Formats: sequence, C-alpha cells, structure tokens
Amino acid sequence: MTQIVSIHSYRGGTGKSNMTANLATTMALLGKRVGIVDTDIQSPGIHILFRLDETKINKTLNDYLWDDDCSAEQIAYDVSYVLNDPNAAASNPNGKIFLIPSSMKSEDIATILSEGYDVELLQQGFYEVADTFELDYLFVDTHPGLNEETLLSIGLSSALVIILRPDQQDYLGTAVIVEVARELEVPKMLLVVNKALPDIDFGILKDKVHETYQLPVAGILPLSTEMLRLGSQGLFCLQHPDHPLTKEVQRIVSHIQG
Repeated sequence: MTQIVSIHSYRGGTGKSNMTANLATTMALLGKRVGIVDTDIQSPGIHILFRLDETKINKTLNDYLWDDDCSAEQIAYDVSYVLNDPNAAASNPNGKIFLIPSSMKSEDIATILSEGYDVELLQQGFYEVADTFELDYLFVDTHPGLNEETLLSIGLSSALVIILRPDQQDYLGTAVIVEVARELEVPKMLLVVNKALPDIDFGILKDKVHETYQLPVAGILPLSTEMLRLGSQGLFCLQHPDHPLTKEVQRIVSHIQG
C-alpha cells in the first residue's frame, strides 16, 4: 500500500520543495518506487530540481484537474535518471522516481487563481498515480499555509512532515498546522527545523521544539552555503552525498520509514 507523505510549512521560504525533492530522492536511492506531486499550483517549480526540460512537459497536474480525458499516466514523468548522478552513492537499481509537475505558464496559474478546481480530483489523482506506478511512497509538495488543497493533502497523509525555521512567526504558524493535523487524525507527524544557524546549540533547539509541540523532531538542518551555491540547479543529496545536511536528510527518511 502506498504511503502518502505530505511536506508542509505554514509560511513560504522554509525550503519545503528542496526538502521534498531530497527526501524523495533519498528514498529512491534505497530502492523504493517514489512519486512526487507538486501541488503548489500557485507557485510551482520542483521539476527544476530534477532538470526536467519544460519543453518536454506536455501535460501537468493542471491538465488533470481540468480535463476529464487526462490520465495520471499522461502527467507523470520518469525522472529516475537523476539517480545515475556520478556524485551519488551507489543506489538500488529498483529505485524509481515519477514526478507530477504543475504548470509554470502564467495563464494556467491565473486560471487556477481565478476559477479554482475540483479538489476531489486531486484526491483521485493521488490514488491513480499510486496505483498506476505501484508506488511505495507518494511525496506531496504542498502550498504553504492552509487552504482546501492543503487540508486534503494533510488529511490523506500517512505521514506529515512539517518544515519550520527557528523563527517566531514559524513557531506560531506551526502550532496552527499541528492543531489542524491532530484534528484530522494524521497517523504520524514529524517536525524538521531547517536553516538553523550553525552556531546554535542544536540539542537545545531540538529539545525546545519537541517540548513546544510534543512531537518528534526528525531533523535539524543547518543553514548551508553549499545549498545556497547550488541554487536549485540539482539535488543536494546527490551533489553532496557526504555533507552533514545530506546525512540529516537520511535520518529524516529513517523516521518516515519507521
């Protein structure tokens, strides 16, 4: 049975899409069949991390939500080629990554903003993608904050990974997300602190976050100059397989599997 893992944050700029891409890729390196859905329809772009050429994207999640004749198979792109990165550690040949992008065309985004879409179709799409590609895990990159789409994604999740920065606004917003997820009875919730300054005592920070929300803190990722230099031109876990940040991503994956 496919495990749906939603990656969410209360505010933008937390590194959610990068986290989603690196978690999914790390899972695929373990030999899992993984899907990624970019449901951040208003500001998409996770496909850039996988260097998926936009000229080769014929159909997107937008088409599935608008066109009754569009199937999940038409909007999913096999990006497993990234696993052959020469910098990557040896991966299991059974690992696969299927990416469902959203459209970056301004007219498509404008249509979503003005007309909306049937959210129930999104749920249908999750299940259809999972069945079609026999996925072990489906990672959902959500839109920040709370709206109908994010509530659906959270409610369907086997696990919810909440990304926050060590910032007072993030702390308060995360409390809202946690409360909603508890009301929706999400089976597993994990907290990940991203962009922590290296001179902070990570042990104290972890204890503070755990005490605040009474939830497992799956990882604390330092603010990384290497990540900034990469500038979304690829996947960090493949470009820097021995980096402490990559090791922390691997620990988060272990929490998701556990």
